[in-house]
Amino acid sequence: MKSRRDFLKKSSLGLVGVTLMPNTILAQKNDIKITILHTNDTHSQIHPFKSGIYKDYGGMAERAGVINKIRQEEKNVLLLDAGDIFQGTPYFNFFGGELEFKLMSEMKYDAATIGNHDLDNGLNGLLKQLKHTNFPFLIANYDFSKTILKDKFQPFKIFVKEDIKIGVFGIGVELKGLVPQELYGKTLYQDPIEKSNYYAKYLKQNKKCDLVICLSHLGFKYKSDKISDIVVAAKSRYIDLIIGGHTHTFLDKPVEILNLDKKPVLINQVGWGGINIGRIDYHFRQNHQNKSLKKVFGNAIFVKKTF
Repeated sequence: MKSRRDFLKKSSLGLVGVTLMPNTILAQKNDIKITILHTNDTHSQIHPFKSGIYKDYGGMAERAGVINKIRQEEKNVLLLDAGDIFQGTPYFNFFGGELEFKLMSEMKYDAATIGNHDLDNGLNGLLKQLKHTNFPFLIANYDFSKTILKDKFQPFKIFVKEDIKIGVFGIGVELKGLVPQELYGKTLYQDPIEKSNYYAKYLKQNKKCDLVICLSHLGFKYKSDKISDIVVAAKSRYIDLIIGGHTHTFLDKPVEILNLDKKPVLINQVGWGGINIGRIDYHFRQNHQNKSLKKVFGNAIFVKKTF
């Protein structure tokens, strides 16, 4: 893990790349490539930063350009966000999240989870803006059944890309002590490890997903015993990838943690403010009816104003 300043020093390269498995086998005709693009903690940063160490980085139009280019190059792309879409610039203060959701819808996000700052205008504020989205919010450990957000969200969604089934579920941070109680009302927080294992097992075993992704707003890791992505990964069995948020952690490559069965779980997080986009490419080898993961590559792509 790098500091934000060190991370930005790599910007002259355009991206930070890491091969997570040896690139010794060239792609063959029957390989299927799945490209996962992801963001987190974009915090209403509509335009590139105008000053400081992030000057000219970020911007939603610039992000859209990067995403569109990748979609032109790749056949099977999934675009996800790990929460905290709201709060951080006057755009949120004035429009209440409408602009952020409209622009994400234009970029054709496939799914997002809820961050604590997405409740900064309370349950009513979030409900008011949901009409501007054309993508689902996934959250498995917040029970909204006694609130005005009842039935507005779903715990998971399954995507099918060229016969590869990808199960995605969302997990949120504990709201008590982080968000004023009047903003989340009677929302019930449920154990993230328990819910993660339940839905990961359901997606992998019952729904036969080839890839299980957790969209997490728990945070990468802590010095305390607070539950984090690292903890969830180590105490899981069926999660393949955790896309994280909340701690604004700049990872120069995805981190690999062994789960309870000593199998690798990848964790990635790409800072904040839309400075970069995470990219993870999964290559599956398909032989007849059997699909097996062959190799994985991870990149962090900088989003920078070029004019």
